[in-house]
Amino acid sequence: MATITKRFNRDGELIGWQAKIRRQGFPQQSKTFDRKADAEAWARGLEGEMDRGAFVDRRPAEQMTLGDAIAHYLDAVAPTHKGGDIEAVRLGRFKREEPGLCAYALANLRTHHIEEYRDRRLDEIAPGSVCREINLLHAVLESVRRRVGLIENPVSHVRRPRVDDARDVRLSPGEEAKLLVALDSTRNPWIKPFVILALETAMRRGELLSLRWEHVDLVQRTAHLPETKNGKGRTVPLSSRAVATLEALPRAIGGKVFPVSLDALKHAWTRARDRAELHHFHFHDLRHEATSRLAEAGWNVLELAAVTGHQDLQMLKRYTNLRAADLAKKLW
Repeated sequence: MATITKRFNRDGELIGWQAKIRRQGFPQQSKTFDRKADAEAWARGLEGEMDRGAFVDRRPAEQMTLGDAIAHYLDAVAPTHKGGDIEAVRLGRFKREEPGLCAYALANLRTHHIEEYRDRRLDEIAPGSVCREINLLHAVLESVRRRVGLIENPVSHVRRPRVDDARDVRLSPGEEAKLLVALDSTRNPWIKPFVILALETAMRRGELLSLRWEHVDLVQRTAHLPETKNGKGRTVPLSSRAVATLEALPRAIGGKVFPVSLDALKHAWTRARDRAELHHFHFHDLRHEATSRLAEAGWNVLELAAVTGHQDLQMLKRYTNLRAADLAKKLW
């Protein structure tokens, strides 16, 4: 049976009611409330859980904040992920810009807190980016949920904004020429070959950054990727232009084909793209462009999937934006 006692301050004034539960086989539980009725209701609920064998110790969830959970994720979970560096950037921004949310104890964090955050972010960034942030917060809480006895992940019930990530962005021949001229002015000599390889192979940015010379066969005209986004390796065929670009590259001591950092690549790409007045064009659009060009050249779906690594043909369809004028040439 729970014990309910009055709590007084130093002046002898009543400041609350403390409920305390001592039961064999369970850790001692105590909590203070403003009203006696609330203390009694809390104690009855907890004792009922003990009777049914459904008790969960909530003290760890009351002691750990969302900021603590993020710190744990960054230390123990993110480093094991391929995209851990991107997760670290997103969570670092969240900790800097959302100190109020980070101060919440996990036991007190509610779905509406995350929904308010979602609505604020929708005024600043695209729905797809908001979804990725919310999903990351869900992963953060899942990483500690069982350890701290959190019965339910409050992010699970947050409605994600509707996302239309399909992009119909293609490079015209004139725009490609402007982009390559702008890349000629880039001080980093690796960036222009990097962009050309992206256009010729449909490789992802991370795949190109991890590509090593030991996996490039210029005679057979192939580049092998041991690990990719979907966890499976694949071998990518190289066009004559891709082979010529690779042959012209110096060999870095470390063995990487492109010994550049992600940040250096991002900054150089953004500056070159803006000089070419292609502000709407994202680096990932190069993958769309390369895939669409292969489709226009007559490659079938299975051949395209072998090059791009897509396992979902519906997703591959989103990456293939065919020009109506080019399709018209196939008609009699």
